[in-house]
Amino acid sequence: MSDFNWFKGNIHCHTTMSDGDADPEVAVDWYQNHGYDFLVVSDHNHLTLLDYQATENLNMILIPGEEVTSSVGIDSIPVHINAIGIDRLVEAANCDTVLESLQTNIDRILDAGGLVSINHPNFKWALTPEIIISSTGANMLEVFNGHPKTNTIGTEEKLSAEQIWDEVLTSGQKIFGAATDDTHNYYDFTPNHSNPGRGWLNVKAKNLTSEEIIKSLKNGDFYSSTGIILNRIDINQNGIEIEIEKQPFVEYQTTFVGESGKVLEKCFGTNPKYIFQTEKSYVRATISDSNGFKAWIQPVHFNENT
Repeated sequence: MSDFNWFKGNIHCHTTMSDGDADPEVAVDWYQNHGYDFLVVSDHNHLTLLDYQATENLNMILIPGEEVTSSVGIDSIPVHINAIGIDRLVEAANCDTVLESLQTNIDRILDAGGLVSINHPNFKWALTPEIIISSTGANMLEVFNGHPKTNTIGTEEKLSAEQIWDEVLTSGQKIFGAATDDTHNYYDFTPNHSNPGRGWLNVKAKNLTSEEIIKSLKNGDFYSSTGIILNRIDINQNGIEIEIEKQPFVEYQTTFVGESGKVLEKCFGTNPKYIFQTEKSYVRATISDSNGFKAWIQPVHFNENT
């Protein structure tokens, strides 16, 4: 019998406590009614805490959070990072440079006992790989953000968020890839709105407690998804094996990726495998399906025991 479970959660959403269109209770009810196990409400520069965390009506856990939100320079360059599991409100720093603002806010989140997730690096093209590489202390980077204005997929001239992740990993920095919905709109569901359910994490943990979820997030014991479910991820000294939950009439492709985003191998079907070769940096995988959904597993680094 397995000594762990998979728990579904979202670490980035908003309510009327900042720029969302639903009260916190409405937002929490949406996630609970759609099978989520945990939620981080991350209002801009506001620590949204709900009194009914411990009531019998709530079947999921709420982890304290905040989107620490800075604006840099006359161009108002946005520097947004999520604080997860903080013990107090974090005051955002508006410094002279993007890097200085990013690093100062990371340090403040860590000082408040939180985990750091760098949000939507391509929002107004604010965060380049070089800036992220020059910072320290972040645990996660959004490789998918469901808000339609965050430029997640990049352009012909600009890197996608996933490509930025590869640049950061190639530098030697160990950072995990997150998918979030960044919900602002709970009532009108259209492609031009930022709706719930577009991206989430499935966390591998022993129990559904804030402490266990945060521990697993810190260790990278999760995968990120926009719609694909993974039943199993086995990693040992020989390689990686994944079991994808098959949906009717859906096809799957898994791309194993290494240093500098190099494609190492492509596999089709629901049981992709990759045997380690002579990699010196990292290997990760992106799973895509014929409906356009994706999932990302966390990188295996080769300067550690694998």
